[in-house]
Amino acid sequence: MSYKNKKIAFVFPGQGSQYIGMGIDFYDNNNDFQYIFTNFNDRTNVNLLDIMRNGPEDTLKETKYTQPAILAHSMMALETFKKELFIEPDYVAGHSLGEFTALVASDVIDFTEALYLVYKRGEFMIKANDNSSFAMAAILGLSSDVVKKICQDVSIKNLVCAANFNTPMQTVISGTKEGVDLACKVAKEMNAKRLIPLAVGGPFHSPLIKNATTWLRGELNKIKFRDAKYPMIANVDALPETNSHNIIENLEKQVVSPVLWVDTIKYLVSEGVQIYIEFGPQKVLSGMIRQIADNVYIYNIDKIEEIKIVKKELEDL
Repeated sequence: MSYKNKKIAFVFPGQGSQYIGMGIDFYDNNNDFQYIFTNFNDRTNVNLLDIMRNGPEDTLKETKYTQPAILAHSMMALETFKKELFIEPDYVAGHSLGEFTALVASDVIDFTEALYLVYKRGEFMIKANDNSSFAMAAILGLSSDVVKKICQDVSIKNLVCAANFNTPMQTVISGTKEGVDLACKVAKEMNAKRLIPLAVGGPFHSPLIKNATTWLRGELNKIKFRDAKYPMIANVDALPETNSHNIIENLEKQVVSPVLWVDTIKYLVSEGVQIYIEFGPQKVLSGMIRQIADNVYIYNIDKIEEIKIVKKELEDL
């Protein structure tokens, strides 16, 4: 059976998958991408391409640089892939930052606008925390319901919440440092398999950065949004959306709301999506999808040489 007879979703990763050298092979093989980085440099006075190519790693890890770097990598991968094999997805979806990449892929906003928007989003998410003590951590080996209950109990004194529902047994928590530390302590007592502190610039997807929603809305209002060409599964409710007004509302809510990635993939599976193609650095989402969905085809395009491999595998289905 051909891939043409199967439903397809394009998916895009979020922060944490970056690495020095990311996306450079796509850039070096296509002069059309030069204007994207020139435009970004002119608007921000930031040489994003140099940061992606050369680092240093500490700079690339800064949220305001990480977010546009990952979006740029993902979109260059997608645009290069489309020249080899033009496929129209039935759905698009992205994890946190990746939702903005999905917007570009679905022709809701322009590539250049999205790059600047996520740069500002990164600034806002850091600034909103106001230098307060915070932390994020991944809890592995406990169900999401157990983690949510832990967060509820701990939050009576110290705010902590479930921020990313990545797989049925991996949930990221976010909040005050005291809250996250105590939640991790309780999770360990409940035999969590692993507790992984995350090196992040703020308590993302928590109420602690609520001011970022107001600032982000100001930037969203400056951009022309179009209705989505392909339905985008929103992080905030794991449901498809095409209306531009509703998409803007969801992007604002997303800053302080949990990323419902497990529900997103479950929805796509329920709609009969069998092929998932991840565009961007590394294979983080591909690994998550394997832990959520059975009997699906998962592909990842991180480097330019993977395009011909994926093309052949799709054509051989």
